[in-house]
Amino acid sequence: MAASSTRRTTAAHSRLAAVGAIAVAGTLLLTGCGDQTKDNSSDSDTPKTSSAPLADRLPQSVRDKGVIKVGSDISYAPVEFKDGSGKTVGIDPDLAAAMGKQLGVTFEFENGTFDTLITGLRSKRYDIAMSAMTDTKDRQEGVDSETGKKVGEGVDFLDYFTAGVSLYTQKGDDQGIKTWSDVCGKKIVLQRGTVSEDLAKAESKKCPAGKKIKIESFDNDQQAQTRLRGGGADAGSSDFPVAAYAVKNSGGGKDFQLVGEQVEAAPYGIAVAKDNTELRDALKAALDAVIANGEYKKIMDKWGVAEGAVEAATINGGK
Repeated sequence: MAASSTRRTTAAHSRLAAVGAIAVAGTLLLTGCGDQTKDNSSDSDTPKTSSAPLADRLPQSVRDKGVIKVGSDISYAPVEFKDGSGKTVGIDPDLAAAMGKQLGVTFEFENGTFDTLITGLRSKRYDIAMSAMTDTKDRQEGVDSETGKKVGEGVDFLDYFTAGVSLYTQKGDDQGIKTWSDVCGKKIVLQRGTVSEDLAKAESKKCPAGKKIKIESFDNDQQAQTRLRGGGADAGSSDFPVAAYAVKNSGGGKDFQLVGEQVEAAPYGIAVAKDNTELRDALKAALDAVIANGEYKKIMDKWGVAEGAVEAATINGGK
């Protein structure tokens, strides 16, 4: 799920969600990351490459395969997760399927831990990473957000959504938390490699001596939620759409509550290798077409996240 992965700044940053109040709908069923399972997200009616309107924009190698391999942490409802039948569903899979119809290819999602997705992209395990990943300058330049050191080749992002980071607690027990500074001296749970983790580390440095934030990081957001639900922490943090979804659905809405305002509004981006500009530009053309024909809006409305919608695709719009 998606940081800083919220989701994030370096190879794994948070998917940051900063949008107004969002009523998120759907079924909460998150799966653990790292099982490396594949799921073809495009529908059976995806056109053959030769008949799709934007097929000629794709690199010939992708057209020949008819598949775009997608690295994704498929445990971040409502952005991407498994439904009751085990099918990959959510905002990203729906959007990928719509783009696939424009390009005449199948987007094949492969599950992996969030903080390994950019590494997988660099090693060509994936063609793209699409996982509520926040577009940041550090990621674009391949810089570790905490140390400021170069850790690898950067990536390009195709921005398709806007989101921010939220705090949440057990329902009825907000621990006096209204802002991030209120987390000083408390224990917070979150997903490793996300913007939430980056924010917690940065805030802890500002806390008075003896009141640093105790940070417990997990491979996925579901594990963090389980820890908080069981009373093992004072608060949790994740991207706003994900936190809002958990608040609405976990325990029938009886487990969690949002506290304070969301922060760090930033774009989600589809990550593409720097040397794969032809694929990047083809994806941009497909996304712009989906926005223009109204399918994008239908997807945003379906998942209750219309306030995070963008009006046009943007390359490397993160800061």
